Amino acid sequence: MIKKALILIGFVTVSFLAYAQDNVFTTYDIFKMKSVGEIAISPDGKTIAYTVNTSRPFSDKPGSSYKELFILNLASGEIKSHYNGEKSFHSLGWNPDSKSITFLAKWFKSKTTQVYKFDLETDSAIQITNAQASISSYKWNPNNSSIAYISTVKDTSRNILKKKGFNAEIYEEEIPQKNLYLHDLKSSAISLLTNGVAAQSMEWNPEGTLIAVQVSEKNLIDYSYMFKRIQIINPETREVTLLVNNPGKLGKMAWAPDGKHLAFISGVDINDPVNGSLYISKVPNKKDFTQLINYSKDFEGSVTDIGWKDAKTIIYSADESVDNTLTMQKIERDEKEKLIEAGNIIFKGFKLVQGILALNGSTPSNPGELYTMDLSDKKLQKRTSINPWVTERKLGKQVKLSYKSRDGLTIEGVLIYPVGYRKGETYPLINYIHGGPEACVKNGWSTYYSMWGQVAAGKGYFVYMPNYRGSSGRGVAYSKMDQGDMGDEEFNDVLDGIDYLISEGMVDKARVGIGGGSYGGYFSGWAATKHTDRFACAVSFVGISNHISKRFTTDIPYESYYSHWNFWTHENYELVYDRSPVKYVSQSKTATLILHGKEDPRVHPSQSLELYRALKLHSKAPVRLVWYPGEGHGNRKNPARLDYNLRTFAWFDYYLKSESDKNKMPPKYLDYGVDIN
Repeated sequence: MIKKALILIGFVTVSFLAYAQDNVFTTYDIFKMKSVGEIAISPDGKTIAYTVNTSRPFSDKPGSSYKELFILNLASGEIKSHYNGEKSFHSLGWNPDSKSITFLAKWFKSKTTQVYKFDLETDSAIQITNAQASISSYKWNPNNSSIAYISTVKDTSRNILKKKGFNAEIYEEEIPQKNLYLHDLKSSAISLLTNGVAAQSMEWNPEGTLIAVQVSEKNLIDYSYMFKRIQIINPETREVTLLVNNPGKLGKMAWAPDGKHLAFISGVDINDPVNGSLYISKVPNKKDFTQLINYSKDFEGSVTDIGWKDAKTIIYSADESVDNTLTMQKIERDEKEKLIEAGNIIFKGFKLVQGILALNGSTPSNPGELYTMDLSDKKLQKRTSINPWVTERKLGKQVKLSYKSRDGLTIEGVLIYPVGYRKGETYPLINYIHGGPEACVKNGWSTYYSMWGQVAAGKGYFVYMPNYRGSSGRGVAYSKMDQGDMGDEEFNDVLDGIDYLISEGMVDKARVGIGGGSYGGYFSGWAATKHTDRFACAVSFVGISNHISKRFTTDIPYESYYSHWNFWTHENYELVYDRSPVKYVSQSKTATLILHGKEDPRVHPSQSLELYRALKLHSKAPVRLVWYPGEGHGNRKNPARLDYNLRTFAWFDYYLKSESDKNKMPPKYLDYGVDIN
């Protein structure tokens, strides 16, 4: 029998039926979308393995998306499906012989994550490693003799006590250290390569004789954010040397083909919120390194990924305002060439092997496809078409928006028009605020469970997504502009964008809503309290409500100090509290929906409880708090994602579009509209 997830038919169902008739993009289309996930180019440069993520049916056990494995033959263009199952795997790679795929998984009833090799001819997998604890990352030695992997030490000494109920937990002191190990493929012997530090990531040099390892003093997320350094380890001699004392946050790294240089992405100093600057270090060296790009002269952006064309030429991707670019540059000369210009496609990163480049790219009208480029001709080629049905949907026009803030600074972002927009008419507005704040919205596909995008456009909304000061993608100085005073001038950038759209006769100032997650959730709470006169409703997801308590409960207190506040709370208690939404709840008139994962380590769930309780006690504005059990700093499982999207639209529709009593709230239960059996 087919059972439908139907608890209460409310405002949501009516709204969606009205717009579905116009063939616009809907919430349910989000869960119909497929997306290119991991990409791995074979060492011989002839084939590309990639995964396609597909939404898990709601009738299945709750969980994240399923993956399909495909292989692209670059010469013929033929694509073959090699795995289409419900088993989970990740960290896609290749065996050095280019004949089999490798990945991390818990297959064959394994209780821990291990490295597996998947034979393409037989579509069968074998387990390669047998680590004591789960492996978090691995790299196959280029000479095919060993595997380096990162794992923890499993402590079983207290198991008997725990079974008897003596299960007290010592906060942060029981986290096992992450070590780097070497698995010899011939003998299956395992060697420990690090000691006294937490290994975070690693890369073999091209000869397979050295490993560059990013390490931190402790296995804490805050230390992995702020205090990573690069060591060079010789697996044979066990010699360990510090390569560079990098100046700030550390990102990706890549060896030059001759092994004489290592490129890495880092912040310019300990206070840089973004690991977005490109550096080159000789190997070995005397702890000196060179910044490759002159930010004051020729670049306003943030480097996101790196690779090498040859020993003298590096390729890097970058966020530049709302665009992505790909640039090729000589490391010893100021000579560069744009391989992908701004305004082309949006992509998160890239893979580069044997002069073949592959990436996952999206556009405002396409959720994402596999693209390749042969550096011999530098032509970008789209290789897949995984969501052809999207062309049948009516989409709102999407553009880059630029305007001046009240202090004269240029602010840029992405604006989506309502489907069927008519000049001269005013429309309701949803402001989507990105998290971070060291992040940025790109002018690519902008519709996901937590980004309202084209679903909102189909329902008659403008959607504005500003890259306010403090965002990445505009250079180091821009990302530091909000430091020492969070929520002040950076939020004025949002208000000024709203005023611009109102002045242009596009937006109805009485029908303005705001929403976002994490720092976007903070902005939403800030809008609903300090700036309540400007917003009819707000949606705060895993957001900050009290900076004082947040700074003492987050798992990244050092990141908050160095990258954002630059002072400790006790040094200016009044300012920290003054920038907290809970201070202003008594004046709130904004209907506020608060949502939070109950297992969130980044922004503790108590932040949402504080905002809810304060609004309940001291304001008369409608407020609702929704917990997501088992979810963290964002929703992973499809039921929670569907609930979030439907529930937030019910909130926006009720307060920005309906004629219902604004002192009341939409129904608390939803018609999910999906089959669960």
